[in-house]
Formats: sequence, C-alpha cells, structure tokens
Amino acid sequence: MHDDKLAADVFAMDVGTWQRHANPWSVWTRIPILAVFVVVVWSRVWLGWWVLLPLAAVAAWTWWNPRAFAPPAHTDTWSSKSVFGERLWLNRAAVPVPARHVRVAHLLLAVSALGVAPLSWGLLTLDVWPTLFGMVVMYSGKLWFLDRMVWLYEDMKDGNPAYRAWLR
Repeated sequence: MHDDKLAADVFAMDVGTWQRHANPWSVWTRIPILAVFVVVVWSRVWLGWWVLLPLAAVAAWTWWNPRAFAPPAHTDTWSSKSVFGERLWLNRAAVPVPARHVRVAHLLLAVSALGVAPLSWGLLTLDVWPTLFGMVVMYSGKLWFLDRMVWLYEDMKDGNPAYRAWLR
C-alpha cells in the first residue's frame, strides 16, 4: 500500500467525502493549515501545555475540512480538478497513471518533504528563518503537485466515463 493511500484511508475519504472536498472552499481553506500549525507550535512558548488545545483544533480541522463544505455545483475549477487528480493519484495501483506524471509527482512530493527538516528545526529552536524556509519549500512542492494533479486529471478524464462524470 502506498503511504499516501494509507493517509487517504486514515482520512476515510469515501465517494461522498471526495465530492465535498472538490468544493473550492475546501481546497482553499486547507492550504493555510500548515501556517496555522506553525503559529500554534510557535505559541507553545506562551501557552505552555495549553498548546495542546489549539493543536487538537488544527488536527480536527485537518480531518473535518474535506467534509465541511457541500459538493460544488460546478467542478470546472482548478481547485476541483486538483482534488480529482489527487483521487486518481491515490487510485494509481488499481488504475495506472501515465509514467510522466508518476515521475514528476514523486519529484514534487520529494521537494515538499525536503521542507520538513528545516521547518522542524525552526520550530524546535524557534528560529524564524529555517521555519519560513521550510514552509516555503513545503508549500512550493505541494502547490506545484496540486497543479500537476490538474494536468493528470485532464489527461485521464476522457479515458474513463466515471472520471469524466466528475466534471460538471
């Protein structure tokens, strides 16, 4: 099982949840979660153990976000298509995706992962520059990955009537 498939299983992404997650509000309100997490972790200095409450709220929002909004009336947006592409990506063991997308997606996920070390160090030491650098690297990799998922969806939608039906 792919690690990202495991993450989708943990998030319990069923068909209805995927439809709701395709709402642009879901996508655009999910993006700042990393920044909010960083602010919460940084606040441990003045909150002490009370930091666990906002950390729990961030974790809860991360899980609830794909369920928080109604399925969109129109799915012909970049954000909706990025969700469709992620759905295809996670299903690649059952329905293979073109090799050119696999290589680039893995590269972009690796770029995003490279930001974890400086971000973690910055949060541990409360040093703003590695924290910001790590966030920029992680966001750059993730947003470029989402853009690639739009491309993946566009490439695969006409080959499968079910995929094409996601577009309204």
